[in-house]
Amino acid sequence: MLSNRLAVVLLTAVAPAVWGTTYAVTTELLPPHRPLLAAVIRCLPAGLLLIALTRTLPKGSWWWRALVLGALNIGAFQALLFIAAYRLPGGIAATVGAVQPLVTAGLSAALLGDRLTLRTVLSGIAGVAGVSLLVLRANARLDAIGVAAALGGAVVMAFGVVLSKRWASPAPLLATTGWQLTAGGLLLVPATLLSEGAPPTHYTVDNVLGYAYLCLIGAALTYAIWFRGLRALPPTSLSFLSLLSPVVATLVGWLALGQDLSPLQALGAVVVLGSLVVAQLRRPRPAPAAPTPSAPAPSAPAGPTQVRETA
Repeated sequence: MLSNRLAVVLLTAVAPAVWGTTYAVTTELLPPHRPLLAAVIRCLPAGLLLIALTRTLPKGSWWWRALVLGALNIGAFQALLFIAAYRLPGGIAATVGAVQPLVTAGLSAALLGDRLTLRTVLSGIAGVAGVSLLVLRANARLDAIGVAAALGGAVVMAFGVVLSKRWASPAPLLATTGWQLTAGGLLLVPATLLSEGAPPTHYTVDNVLGYAYLCLIGAALTYAIWFRGLRALPPTSLSFLSLLSPVVATLVGWLALGQDLSPLQALGAVVVLGSLVVAQLRRPRPAPAAPTPSAPAPSAPAGPTQVRETA
């Protein structure tokens, strides 16, 4: 059982680790100033591809449930994420977003009846502290709208994770993933046209490669892995894995983009990974109580002869 759970955790961790490469791909390969277009191209084609492969459409209540989950997990989250990224330094956006495991733990306790433990709370606080050490800069400036967007992104993603656990889909995993990616992508289309206008008419080879990576690897594959992990893991344990994204983003910036990595950032990465590991530890189940031995049957009352002998 332990090895199975570890395998699920390690596989699920691939998704946020890959998402940590999004910043480098966006800045190095995609057209500038088109964040919502990147989100649409990332999600909508991936969702349509998965629906085409599975040939499965929602039934009954799953039409509106898929829309709600797609809005929370994909559409609203991506929009708020990019608003925060544009209005805040990356360090502040990542630090505010790191509260997501704590929000998920609270919602899991309220909506799913999960127990909110002191270990979870302390791990969540340590995760926020580790991310702040990893990415926060002393000259970072706050922006009220940006902070609200970053916090809103953490909240809607937490709601999406918890509701996805509460509404267990009867459909195959890839179909459910395709529904959410498609719904979220469609909701992003009008916001993209209003804020960024019509898409560019010319794309370079780098642009095509970047969009293909985000669509096929960064959405179709990783969201399927993420939702598979959600079916097997508690929402809070899953949510802590999202802290891997800023760790990977920092490592990619250091290894591939030539960015500096200070000892304080390295300490932050260690703290984040430590909080993530602690959050995955399961509370030991109490051993079953030993059966209570049955009381001996009462002896028969002593007869007259016995009474005389003990007198």
